[in-house]
Parts: sequence; C-alpha cells; structure tokens
Amino acid sequence: MRILLAEDSVLLREGLVRLLAEAGHEVVAAVDDATAIVPAALEHRPDVAVVDVRMPPTFTDDGLRAAVALRAALPDTGVLVLSQYVEESYARDLLADGRGGVGYLLKDRVQDLEALADALTRVASGGSALDPDVVAQLVVARRRTDPLDTLTAREREVLVLMAEGRSNTAIADTLVVSHGAVEKHVGNVFAKLGLPPSDSDHRRVLAVLTWLRAQPEH
Repeated sequence: MRILLAEDSVLLREGLVRLLAEAGHEVVAAVDDATAIVPAALEHRPDVAVVDVRMPPTFTDDGLRAAVALRAALPDTGVLVLSQYVEESYARDLLADGRGGVGYLLKDRVQDLEALADALTRVASGGSALDPDVVAQLVVARRRTDPLDTLTAREREVLVLMAEGRSNTAIADTLVVSHGAVEKHVGNVFAKLGLPPSDSDHRRVLAVLTWLRAQPEH
C-alpha cells in the first residue's frame, strides 16, 4: 500500500515510517505541515493518507481541513486521521460527504501495529475505521430523541460496530450470532434510517453518518 504520512512530530513521524515499512507498506511522502498535504497527494497519488489533526501552521485543525480538501481533490484516496484526543466533530466532518475510505484513530492506538494495519486496510478498501473510544463517547453522549429511536438494542449494537468499520463477518463473531442474523439487522438499520439500495451511495457510511449527526455538539 502506498501511503502519504502527515505528522509534525519528528519522533512519531519517523516511528510511523518504520512501522509502516515493517508492515510492508511504502511511505511515498512524509510531510510536517498541513499546507503540504494536498500538493504531496497530487504528486504521489497514495492509496491512503495518514494525517495528524493538529499541525502547523496554526496547530488547530489544519490537518483535518487538509484531509477534507484532499478527499475533494482525490476522491479515491483513503484518509486515516490521527488525533491525540476524542473529538467527535472530527468524525462527523470526515464522513460528511457520505463516502467511504475514511478513518479516525487516537494516536495511542497507532502503537498497536495490528490495529493500525487493520484500519489502513479498511480505509483503503473504501470502508470506515472509527476508534472504539470515539464510538464509546458518542454512545454516552447520545440525545434522548434522535433519528435512531426506532432501532432495537441489537440493531444499535450492530450500528456501533459498523461505525468502527467492522465487516458483517466480524460483527457476527463479536456478537456471537450467525452471519444471516447480522445481514438481517443491517438490512433493518438501512430500512429504518431510510437508506434504500443505491449504486452511488455507500449505505454503511451513510448509516454511520446518520448516527453521528444525532450526537450533540460539544
């Protein structure tokens, strides 16, 4: 997999380059400023861009805004955003266009090579990979009334696992149910959220986006 890495911390950037190389990936460019992300992506056409949220020049959300711009310029390039803290609004921003190929991981998670590799694979294949801590915080913060009130408890569990980027097979293994049962629950989620079959929309991403939009802003 060809990867663009955007991280201003020299130690973390060099560490990630080594980790990714050990996992068999090629880091085609490593930049330390958000303004360099889109130009580097246009030049090297990576499969996935791994981007820190808070980067120069302002150290606020420069990396996130560059990631959104990258997705607009190169729709087929996956984006995996790294953050030091849980910021659910970042996940909403990443999923706002309704397409797949996005991920949000806490930086602590990247020390686990297996978790990082799994997230990269999901994002590169057009899926989503949301950090479990982000998902957990969103669940705690859920409003009393939201578009998801019609979902059963099991359907909500399935949707949470979908938000983490799990496949139907992985969801079945986690919940210890059959693959057919998961397909039924996923179908119910789509139907209850008003997401009919479509050739152009990634329904799993749209379902997760509906769920994220139901969370209160902080």
